[in-house]
Amino acid sequence: MAKIRVLSTATAVAGVILLAGCAGDTSSGGSDSVPPGISTQGVGTVTASPDTATVVLAVQTQDSTANAALAANAERATALIASLEARGVDSKDIATSGLSIQPTYAAASTDITGYQVTNQVTATVHAIDGAGALIDGAAAAAGDAVRVQQLSFSIGDDSALRAEARAKAVRQAKAQAGQIADAAGVELGGVRSISEIAAATPAPVPGRVMSDQAAAAPVEPGTQELTVTVAVVYDID
Repeated sequence: MAKIRVLSTATAVAGVILLAGCAGDTSSGGSDSVPPGISTQGVGTVTASPDTATVVLAVQTQDSTANAALAANAERATALIASLEARGVDSKDIATSGLSIQPTYAAASTDITGYQVTNQVTATVHAIDGAGALIDGAAAAAGDAVRVQQLSFSIGDDSALRAEARAKAVRQAKAQAGQIADAAGVELGGVRSISEIAAATPAPVPGRVMSDQAAAAPVEPGTQELTVTVAVVYDID
């Protein structure tokens, strides 16, 4: 389970008092007039340790013919996948994410000298502590044909973190609205409207792998932040 550390937001987003308005003639006293209110935004941020690693590995082989390069690649890629499964990665968390066959050329020439095959495999690892050993095992299985294309970390289920961030954001918005009401000499009323401001989905955080033949490659997941922003409009009593 991710270890959660709640961060306090250092800066508050300024709120504004909404002026009375009217969709039609203000002298008509119609029902379309908008009553005054206080609008604020609150930001809630939480920090947690990632619990999921995504490893993208590739097997790259080369030979004089496409068939020979493909056959050699298939053999090593099969060994790599078997290595991942032997270290506890479920088959549903292993996917072929790319396969290419490209000709190779002589230097400064258009003459084809052979073919290069690249088979890319993406594995989702739910036990981060074993990610280093998993990468080492894959390297041993595929030999010098292995390539570590990408390693990133994420939080598998962030629903509890997001709920905590929302609660923080709402509390901050209410505190700001109260301060504005006090400064303006009015009484803060109930919530007229509240909405969450959509934010871009954070990209997985890149990890770092340092190769070490004497031990499993050390993997450092670090921490990640999740932020929620809400916009709240309060009535004025």
